[in-house]
Amino acid sequence: MKTKNILTAAIFALVFGATSFAQKSVMVGGAAMYPNKNIIENAVNSKDHTTLVAAVKAAGLVETLEGNGPFTVFAPTNEAFNKLPKGTVETLLKPENIKTLQNILTYHVVAGKMNAADIAKAIKMGGGKTALNTVSGGTLTAWMKGKDLYISDESGNKAKVTIADVNQSNGVIHVIDAVLLPKK
Repeated sequence: MKTKNILTAAIFALVFGATSFAQKSVMVGGAAMYPNKNIIENAVNSKDHTTLVAAVKAAGLVETLEGNGPFTVFAPTNEAFNKLPKGTVETLLKPENIKTLQNILTYHVVAGKMNAADIAKAIKMGGGKTALNTVSGGTLTAWMKGKDLYISDESGNKAKVTIADVNQSNGVIHVIDAVLLPKK
């Protein structure tokens, strides 16, 4: 009987321990990002992504990013948007610039779920770089500098992944420190 109880306890620990591990949240912008919530449900709680959330709303992409996906999103912080020339964000948020805004935002999205290990493996297989096809039809290039993961746009601008593998119910977010821009 004692062996059966120990075995039952071990199975319970394995099952519920693995579930707890799989459901681990990551802190982004002072808020927990829960793997059982979708990209939008989590992003609206990050104080570091208020500009991105406002842009997604202005571009009419909320419903898309609440969808099943899966998506890999490279999510620029407010600080990243602040690095753009003065007035750029305000101009992009105007209704007459919705197509440009949509193009920029979807340039930060790759179809499918690619965690940092998947990207690192693709980089290794690519001899130091890998191309990532974006939802907008553009290409991002992923590469490593030491242990840091970087993403470059088609013009050679680079963004460092500052927080990787923020799992969502419909994909994964990698927080980046710059806005990536598609070729015009």
